[in-house]
Amino acid sequence: MRRVVVTGLGMVSPLGLNVESSWKALLAGECGIVPITEFDASEFGCRIAGEVKNFDPTAGGMQAKEARRYDRYVQFAASAATEALKDAGLDFTGNNEAGDRAGCIIGSGIGGLATICSNHKAMLERGPRRISPFMIPGCIINMAAGLVSIMKNLRGPNLSTVTACATGLHAIGEASWIIRRGDADIMLAGGTESTVCEVGIGGFDSMHALSRRNDDPQHASRPFDVDRDGFVMGEGAGLLVLEEYEHAVARGAKIYCERVGYGLSGGAYHITTPSMDGPVRSMRMALQHAGLKPEDIDYLNAHGTSTSVGDVNESKAVRELFGAHTDKLVVSSTKGATGHLLGGAGGIESVFTVLAIRDQVAPPTINIVTQDPECCINVCKDKPQPMEIRAAVKNNFGFGGTNASLVFKRI
Repeated sequence: MRRVVVTGLGMVSPLGLNVESSWKALLAGECGIVPITEFDASEFGCRIAGEVKNFDPTAGGMQAKEARRYDRYVQFAASAATEALKDAGLDFTGNNEAGDRAGCIIGSGIGGLATICSNHKAMLERGPRRISPFMIPGCIINMAAGLVSIMKNLRGPNLSTVTACATGLHAIGEASWIIRRGDADIMLAGGTESTVCEVGIGGFDSMHALSRRNDDPQHASRPFDVDRDGFVMGEGAGLLVLEEYEHAVARGAKIYCERVGYGLSGGAYHITTPSMDGPVRSMRMALQHAGLKPEDIDYLNAHGTSTSVGDVNESKAVRELFGAHTDKLVVSSTKGATGHLLGGAGGIESVFTVLAIRDQVAPPTINIVTQDPECCINVCKDKPQPMEIRAAVKNNFGFGGTNASLVFKRI
C-alpha cells in the first residue's frame, strides 16, 4: 500500500495558540491548568480546567461575524487547520482539481455542548423564538470538518469520528487508510474539543472523574502519581496534515515522520472503566501494521489521564505487550500540562509525538512526586529527556471501551 507521511502540524492548546509555543511550554515543564474563567464555577466540586487563553478565532481565518455562529470547538479546529496547511505549504483555495484529492477527518467527542446549553437557557428564559437559527449547524459534531472543508476547499473525503477520548487517534488512523487505498493524496486529520462549560464540568464531576485539587491547579493533573485524584478537563485542537509519500517528495514538502501503524479495539468490558486487554490488542495491531517489533519502539506517548484505574491499566497493558523492553521504553503523559482534551486529546498529543521524533526528545510528565508502584513503567518525569527516537507509539482510550494506537517512525 501507499506510504503516509506527516507534512504539517496545527494546534490550539492550554499551553499556547500554535504548535511551537505549545511545544516550548511543554518542554519547559509549564502547566496550562487554571481556575475556570469561562463561567462561574464557584458552586462546582471541580473549579479548574485547562482553558485556552486569549484565543482570537479571526486569527485563524474566520470573519468575526462568521465566528459568532460557531461553537468554540469549531473555531479551534479552523485555527489549527490554518496553521497546519500553512506549515505544509498547501493552499487549495481556487484550485478545485487539487482540492478533489484533499480531504479531512476532524472529530470531537462531544461537540458544541456550550452552544446547546446557552440556547437551551435562552429558550427557558425568553422563549423558543430566542433559539439561534445557527444553533444546529454551529454545534453538530461534523461541523468542524465541514467548515474547514469549505474554508480550505478540501473537496475529497469529509467526515468526523466520534469515539470519546480516542476520537483524535481514530481520525488520524482512518484518514491514513484513505490515503493508503488511493482515495486521496492529502488528508487533514485530528480532534477538537471545548466542553469547559457548566454541563460539561458538572457531568464529569458528578461521576467523581475530575480532580478537586482546586487550591493547586498547576499540580492537579498527576498522571501515574500515587496521589492523583482524577483528570482535569482541557480544551483545544490538534491536527496533522497526512500526505502520500511520493506526492510529498514530488512537491518538495518538509516531512516530519511517517505514520506506519494503526490499531483499534473494543474492551467489551465496561462503559467507563477501561480494560487491560483492549489496549494490548490495539497496540499489537498497530505494531503489526507497522511491521515493527516491541523492541523497535523507543518512546510511547500514553493516554495517562490521571485517573486511578486508567493509569494502572494502561501501565499493565504496556508491560504486557512490551515485556522486558518496558524498562527501556520511555513513556510520558502530556496531560499533566494540558489536562484532558477528550476528543481533542489524540490530536494534540499526536502533534507532540511527531515533535518528539523531530527533535529527538521525550517531553516530560509533570507533577509526579511519587510514582504509583502499580504504574510499573519507565516514565519521563519533570524534565525533557534527549534520546534517540526511531519509532513512537501514541495511545488513546475512550468511554465505551474504544481503544486506538498509532505508530510514527522517523524517516
